[in-house]
Amino acid sequence: MKQGFNRIYLVFLIAVILLPLLPTPEFWITLANYIGLYAIVALGLVLLTGVGGLTSFGQAAFVGLGAYSTAYLSTSFGLSPWLGLLAGLALTMLAAYTIGVITMRLSGHYLPLGTIAWGLSLFFLFGNLEFLGKYDGLNGIPPVDLFGFKLDSGRRMYALIWLMLLLAIIAVQNLLQSRPGRAIRALRGGGVMAEAMGVNTARMKVIIFVIAAMLASISGWLYAHLQRAVNPTPFGLNAGIEYLFMAVVGGAGHVWGALLGSALLTLLKDKLQSILPALLGANGNFEIIVFGILLILLLQRARDGVWPYLSKLFARWLPPAPEIVVPANAQALPVREKPGGGQVILEVDLARKQFGGLVAVNDMQFSVGSGQIVGLIGPNGAGKSTMFNLVTGVLPLTSGTIRFFRDGSLQAISGLPSREIVKLGIGRTFQHVRLLPTMTVLENVAIGAHLRAKHGDISEVISSVLCRNQKIEDALLLEAKRQLERVGLGAMLHEEAGSLALGQQRILEIARALCCDPSLLLLDEPAAGLRYKEKQELASLLNKLKAEGMSVLLVEHDMDFVMNLTDHLVVMEFGTKIAEGLPQQVQQNPAVLEAYLGGID
Repeated sequence: MKQGFNRIYLVFLIAVILLPLLPTPEFWITLANYIGLYAIVALGLVLLTGVGGLTSFGQAAFVGLGAYSTAYLSTSFGLSPWLGLLAGLALTMLAAYTIGVITMRLSGHYLPLGTIAWGLSLFFLFGNLEFLGKYDGLNGIPPVDLFGFKLDSGRRMYALIWLMLLLAIIAVQNLLQSRPGRAIRALRGGGVMAEAMGVNTARMKVIIFVIAAMLASISGWLYAHLQRAVNPTPFGLNAGIEYLFMAVVGGAGHVWGALLGSALLTLLKDKLQSILPALLGANGNFEIIVFGILLILLLQRARDGVWPYLSKLFARWLPPAPEIVVPANAQALPVREKPGGGQVILEVDLARKQFGGLVAVNDMQFSVGSGQIVGLIGPNGAGKSTMFNLVTGVLPLTSGTIRFFRDGSLQAISGLPSREIVKLGIGRTFQHVRLLPTMTVLENVAIGAHLRAKHGDISEVISSVLCRNQKIEDALLLEAKRQLERVGLGAMLHEEAGSLALGQQRILEIARALCCDPSLLLLDEPAAGLRYKEKQELASLLNKLKAEGMSVLLVEHDMDFVMNLTDHLVVMEFGTKIAEGLPQQVQQNPAVLEAYLGGID
């Protein structure tokens, strides 16, 4: 754990221990207990919604699963509450995985609507099952027994609730600072970039959905043994909306925002429930109206929540975020062997892509040799970026075949998804820069090395939470640092990627692509936004990669840069190849002069 964050955890732990020992009013303890319970659920939503970009209104249903599991087992069979916790987590994991596999495929407004649907389904299930007591629920739930000490009051449950919250915060922090954590954060940058770096985005979405559900289940278990009774009312849609509201208000992209949002809304709700009926002369849930107004104002004025403002305001007292240390003695990652000179590494054979009646790529044919730099040029709208997307699996071919050299021969890669193609040794950058602006330069580049580590999804997530994967983390970060130094950004490791100039961001994307250890590097307008000296440095880097046996296919509009760098040119217009050959030959081609080069001053 980093030293700066150790101090936060230590202060947090001292406050947790001292509050119930002091002559604190019982009402304060009750409020603190509910803040802790809500924060555990909101923490899952920070991971799911704030970091992963997936909106869920149904987390209250998972709270109910945890609560009802322990309530039923402890009251009907006399089982220990700790067995109820394990049973609740197992049931929640199974339910969340099943729901997640179906729901996480949805996008746009369909995803939140889907979460509302299953949230309501579970809520009505709780209220209609006879063995769960229907809408009356279950009573007589025994207290938690901890080392022979019965936690049979709110004051006694307080420490357990907040200890669980602290452990959950540490676990989520550890996860987000790891290889799977970077993949989770990459989800918010768009699936195309994440998949191009080898991230299985569909699987990762289900994983964080399950983690968020399990955190909600733990909160439900604590709630059941705090209240000693459960009924469906706290697990309905209104509660699900409040949980999401807490995460958004506190700062959905910040772990500590979950605690802040839970505290703000719990305290505000308590005050409004006392003040509003007295002001309005009537009873009712008027606080919901105030919450709605606050949410609208928040989305207009502070979309990132309150935590970023507080962290800036109290920056003098808060420890700075520690820089990631890259050990110099970390183990280097293995490097793939490049194909021999003269070997064709990529073959595009009559590749065609149609969007309805529009032919974006029309029966393209060309090849790239090992250790060769090939330029793909043409006017805007010629289909160059579409061709890149066909090679890297972002778009499926309408017809034709694309072959790549692997296992000693050219083999078809048409139909493979991006994450499988990058495994074979094809790395890429994008026409429009796709970075995670709030992550450091080092972390952005380390995403490129995602596939260069032994991984097992769930087991790796557990290892990350427990900080048991430091060796491979050091290796990945060392590789990212090495590639950044290679492209001239070694002095900017710990800068936020969004603070870099556009030209530097393009160079950063090249470093990220190099972290994939490619045999073929696809660069989409790499020189755009670069100054003359930076272009010279880029050309020098690409020539060095060529000398090492790497092949490069690039799209570029700077003709001086292209003509002095490439070994071979392919020219496109309206999706069709109109010329191909050596740069000097293409420069003299009448069709090219008319379509493209002749229009350049």
